[in-house]
Amino acid sequence: NIIAISSGKGGVGKTTVAVNVAVALANSGAKVGMLDADIYGPNVPTMLGLESAQVMVQQGAAGEVLEPAFNHGVKMVSMGFLIDKDQPVIWRGPMLNGIIRQFLYQVQWGELDYLVVDLPPGTGDAQLTLIQAVPMAGAAIVTTPQNVALLDARKGLKMFQQLGVPVLGIVENMSYFIPPDMPERHYDIFGSGGGEKTSTELGVPLLGCVPLEIPVRQGGDVGVPIVIGEPESASALALKEIAFRIAGKVSVAALA
Repeated sequence: NIIAISSGKGGVGKTTVAVNVAVALANSGAKVGMLDADIYGPNVPTMLGLESAQVMVQQGAAGEVLEPAFNHGVKMVSMGFLIDKDQPVIWRGPMLNGIIRQFLYQVQWGELDYLVVDLPPGTGDAQLTLIQAVPMAGAAIVTTPQNVALLDARKGLKMFQQLGVPVLGIVENMSYFIPPDMPERHYDIFGSGGGEKTSTELGVPLLGCVPLEIPVRQGGDVGVPIVIGEPESASALALKEIAFRIAGKVSVAALA
C-alpha cells in the first residue's frame, strides 16, 4: 500500500504529518517504510531522529541495493543520506526522476504493509514520476485553514484525481493554536473551517484537524515525533486518528 502525503504549497506541515502518520502506523503493529521524495528539501531524517544515519549499499540479486535506515519502527530512505546537510540539490527533472525510481526499486524494503511517501509541495516531476512508476493506494492532501493554502491544495487534489489516484482525504494542519500555559484556550490564528469547507465542496473526506502545539515543533527538531513523544497530547491524538483513517480507507479500497 503506497500512500502519498502531499501538499499544494510549502510550509503547511506536510512532512510533520507524514512522519507522524508513518510512526503511528508502525506503533499499531504494521510494517512501515517511508520514502522521502522531497529531493530538494529532505527533512525526514531530522524528524525521524536519523540525521546522522548512513545508508549501506549491499549486493542484491539484481545488483546494488540500498539498506534503509531505521528508527521508531519505520524504514526510511532520503536524499539527505546521500549528500552533506548543507549541500543544495540542483538537478533537472530527469535526475530527480531517476533517484525517486532508485528509492522505489533499489532499496531493500523487505515486506511492508505501508510505504508512506513524503512528496515535495506542488504538482511537478516528483508527483508524476511516483504515479507513473507504481500503483498508488491513495494520496492525502495536507493544508492549513487559510485561503492561500486551500487554493493550492485544490490544485494538488485535482492533479491526483486527473491522474487516477484515489484521494483519501484532506488533513487540516495547524487548525488552531493551543498555548502551553492555557491549554483550554484555542486560537484560530490561520482562520477556521477551511479544510472542512474544501472537503465538502470537492466531495472528499476530511481526515482530521491537527492543532498547533509547541511540542509538535520540538519533537520534529529532536527527532521524536509527537505521537510517541507526547502521545496523549491533542496533536498526537489527532495524528493517530488520521493515520488509522488512512489505513482504514486503504484497506477498504483493497477489498473493493
